[in-house]
Amino acid sequence: MANYANLPAPTPEGGLNRYMQEIRKFPLLEPEEEYMLAKAWVEKEDTGAAHKMVTSHLRLAAKIAMGYRGYGLPQAEVISEANVGLMQAVKRFDPEKGFRLATYAMWWIRASIQEYILRSWSLVKLGTTSAQKKLFFNLRKAKAKIGALEEGDLRPENVKQIATDLGVTEAEVISMNRRLSGGDASLNATVGSEGEGTMQWQDWLEDEDADQAADYEARDELEVRREMLAEALDVLNEREKDILTQRRLSDQPVTLEDLSGEYGVSRERIRQIEVRAFEKLQKKMREIAKAKGLLAPA
Repeated sequence: MANYANLPAPTPEGGLNRYMQEIRKFPLLEPEEEYMLAKAWVEKEDTGAAHKMVTSHLRLAAKIAMGYRGYGLPQAEVISEANVGLMQAVKRFDPEKGFRLATYAMWWIRASIQEYILRSWSLVKLGTTSAQKKLFFNLRKAKAKIGALEEGDLRPENVKQIATDLGVTEAEVISMNRRLSGGDASLNATVGSEGEGTMQWQDWLEDEDADQAADYEARDELEVRREMLAEALDVLNEREKDILTQRRLSDQPVTLEDLSGEYGVSRERIRQIEVRAFEKLQKKMREIAKAKGLLAPA
């Protein structure tokens, strides 16, 4: 991967304002320029192209990181973790999939931040299931929704409702509530130094920007798209499905040369089959999306 040692880095000493001013100097990319840079990285491992893709999206990473200010962690470190996710996204980005880098990178950025938060809170019993993570990031909002704002243990009826809404057990709700109310980094702890006044970490929560519930709704949407893809693949014959899967749906795509040897045809013939199969798949995906009400009719 490219060497990012010379990337701007947020530091408590330097201040976030200075960092934000610095990253605004990097221009945003037009779709065609982004595509060409991504191709240069994928095909030639052009580190300069990868570096440019990263720097042009530092503002996106910072914006997402700002939505996680309610967990008592240094904002500079959260932004740094967001940048790690961004770099991973650039490393794995495939420009031929038909979507912009920003759309793809959002998943990696959020995942990197959330894993950092979970590690930092040292929630030994938390586990790693998506339902438990969803509980961690959404319990406060769920409590506010039903008016359970008092400190201490939740009422049994509130526990039951939250468990049902978030798809976890009642025991997990009780345990997580106790941890968040007075665990590793209590949100009720006072922050600020002399002369700055006092406030609590919970006062920093911004529901408008830090909507982790929306993140999980987006993940649910991703699952729907995966199901649609599996259904759409049935439109292909076995050879088309195999070639498309090995060329575009694999973490380590097989070369045209290898597939031409496997099927006993030319590389150009394999390429033609791949292109045709991809077009058929796209058409079927659009039909399924329309049928499910996920895409407006043309």
